[in-house]
Amino acid sequence: MSIHAKTEGKTPLLESMPAMQSDGTGGCPMREVLDIVGDSWSLLTLINLQSGPRRFNVLRRMIEGISQRMLTVTLRSLERDGLVSRTVKPTSPPEVTYALTDIGHSIAVPVGALGEWAAANRDHLRAARKAFDEAKEE
Repeated sequence: MSIHAKTEGKTPLLESMPAMQSDGTGGCPMREVLDIVGDSWSLLTLINLQSGPRRFNVLRRMIEGISQRMLTVTLRSLERDGLVSRTVKPTSPPEVTYALTDIGHSIAVPVGALGEWAAANRDHLRAARKAFDEAKEE
């Protein structure tokens, strides 16, 4: 049974969903969200903030491979999008913490659903890649 047969009649036609419709300026809601969650640093930052507020250096240690500059850029972008809040306590030196906003927390549901799909289909994807690569070698 093909994947299409299993989901036929249940799968929405993505191109007809409101999330895919242009807003008149050439953009659509899905593109804006994919620009955020499609960036691995942003997604890893959101995941690491989900369990609670974090200071900058704690986050940097939690996100393996991220540079100080990239974390700064990522946090500013997420703050600009309203997904992360930044709180500065007037101590010496100032204590800065980052936390998810309500909308930042709400992104966990769709990202979690995508993660479940990925876990359920990883073996299929790997097998398809292997078959494709082997066919190209012939």
